[in-house]
Amino acid sequence: MTLEQTEVKNVIRQFLTFRLMYELFAIDVIKVIEILEMTKITKVPKSPDFLLGVINLRGNVLPVIDARIKFGMPKKELTLDSCIIVISIEVEDGTVTLGALVDAVSEVLEVNENTIQEPPSIGSRYNSEFMEGLVKINEEFVMILKIGKAFSTDEVDDLNLLLDSKSSKKHQ
Repeated sequence: MTLEQTEVKNVIRQFLTFRLMYELFAIDVIKVIEILEMTKITKVPKSPDFLLGVINLRGNVLPVIDARIKFGMPKKELTLDSCIIVISIEVEDGTVTLGALVDAVSEVLEVNENTIQEPPSIGSRYNSEFMEGLVKINEEFVMILKIGKAFSTDEVDDLNLLLDSKSSKKHQ
């Protein structure tokens, strides 16, 4: 094995981990813009169940989704640990920024890429299409998400249309 091949196998990646119920999830830190404390969220009428509403982020409208609902978990009362992860999602025609309400942010993990296991094809409560893989940290499995796959292009387009129609009505 050449030095070049060894370097490829020892790629270290960083992931932000967060909790939803008792599960630990992770997303690539490259996708994370910032983490916000809970703030007032303005409801958007006739929006999908998983869309909590919008917040003002430095003059921009930021849609906020409830990650629990998006992943088929029960809704939960907010706690001091509840926060919004602002993430950037690549879609067909560009990049979309949205907030994801999570129960708690845990830490940034550095993971050797060759320790990431394939997502299970059966027995998983979550769509394996959303998962890049699993990694075991301190006797606990962390589900690494493909955050762009967790939101279909249609869902992102629907959110954009919904938000655009609301903002254009305000200006009329």
